Amino acid sequence: MPYWEYLSVILYLGYFILAVIASSRIIYRKLDPVKSLSWIVVILLLPFVGLILYLLVGQNFRKRKIFNRKGIRDERVRRIAANNQLKQLKTDNSFLEESLKRHIQLILLNLRSCRSTLGVNSNIELYLSGKDALDAMFDAIKNAKQHIHLQSYIIEPDKIGVRFKELLIKKAREGIEVRVIFDDVGCWSLTSEYKNELIKNGVELLSFSPVRFITPTSRLNYRNHRKILVVDGLYGFLGGVNIADRYYHGGNYPEWRDSHIKLTGESVAALQSSFLLDRYFIINQQFKKRKKYYPIPLQESLDLNIGVKRVYSQIITSGPDSDWASIMQCYFSAITSAKRHIYIVTPYFTPNESLLNAIKIASLGGVEVSLMLPEKSDTNVAHWSTMSYATELLEAGVKVYLFGKGFNHSKVISIDSEFCIIGSANMDNRSLEHNFEITAIIYNNEMAQKIENQFIKDTERCKSLASSKWAKRSVKNQIKESFARLLSPLI
Repeated sequence: MPYWEYLSVILYLGYFILAVIASSRIIYRKLDPVKSLSWIVVILLLPFVGLILYLLVGQNFRKRKIFNRKGIRDERVRRIAANNQLKQLKTDNSFLEESLKRHIQLILLNLRSCRSTLGVNSNIELYLSGKDALDAMFDAIKNAKQHIHLQSYIIEPDKIGVRFKELLIKKAREGIEVRVIFDDVGCWSLTSEYKNELIKNGVELLSFSPVRFITPTSRLNYRNHRKILVVDGLYGFLGGVNIADRYYHGGNYPEWRDSHIKLTGESVAALQSSFLLDRYFIINQQFKKRKKYYPIPLQESLDLNIGVKRVYSQIITSGPDSDWASIMQCYFSAITSAKRHIYIVTPYFTPNESLLNAIKIASLGGVEVSLMLPEKSDTNVAHWSTMSYATELLEAGVKVYLFGKGFNHSKVISIDSEFCIIGSANMDNRSLEHNFEITAIIYNNEMAQKIENQFIKDTERCKSLASSKWAKRSVKNQIKESFARLLSPLI
């Protein structure tokens, strides 16, 4: 037998042993059966490539944690505040407003799963386009007096990116503390020239979990998808808007729709805490003097003074560093609590079995469920994977709308015109299981109504899917959906 045949046999035997070990490890970890089976199939049917993919993007670090928060002051303060609120609410919640009492289970869930205190805010502004959100962020940065903390999954070196860079440099030269965190994968296109210009002008620029393919890291799959801006500890922004031209002008789409919010009040401290914890993860440093970053401290008790405008919210973070899939649990609890109607907008829809069943059961139980998805996605696999769920949703009575004449990148849920959820997390496997994400649940009927009114208005530019017509789609498309659905637990 020629030498190369001996080598080939040895390599395949070696791979087979490694594949069995990896498959045994997947089974032993008792993860979601569908996801586990998908990875085992990939490992066995794609020699070498399958195992490399699993090592790079297939491992789940939630139980083991990518980093340990123990001893971090911001985390300790957050834990104390959450425990104090829990004791207060469990002992006697009669002091709560009636609108909050209706959602006490959801409030307690968020307190326990991610130590998300119920914050009292004087105002929350809603932006329903990337342009409005970016303009508001720009104005807030321009008026900063002490510090600017900006975090974005994507920063492009285009016109909008340069506009923000020049303003950040200007503020740094004025003596304002400017810190920027960007995701290494999301900002692959960010040039060295752009980064160096920020750094040499006094901006602290930090890359989240850099990926170096020379030494492959299993952290490749765990990206920081959060979009946060905190100015002077008084104003905070979060949502789906990144810093790039397409969020402002639409890019290749006639319009790029998105949702973002600005908070003024106690919940800003939770955004600050999230930013500083991510900063600690990158450089392993804490601030000794924290007071200036928390002019509105993380609250330890509820302030319900009559006559003061109050908008209540909880800031929920999740990621491979957390004990629970907190945002997924919040979505599930919110959907199952609905009595009348549910409005959901998401650009990518590949939910786990729990969320999918919650949506279908709500609809079958008489709750009006409306789901808005893009008619055309920015990636083919995501589009066909999303559309693979349409049949069972329609059969359960869910109203499915396809947003046209643009791309709707919003990630919002509104329940019964009573509360809404707005943030960075898509309703897909990547956001709910792998990425570092942040979202806000706002207990305010005015805000929820604004979301629902916009949803209803947007249906005028949507195609409504009908079961009879959908069933007649081409076999070619059905095959694409089937293969994309198989990959959905992995993407």
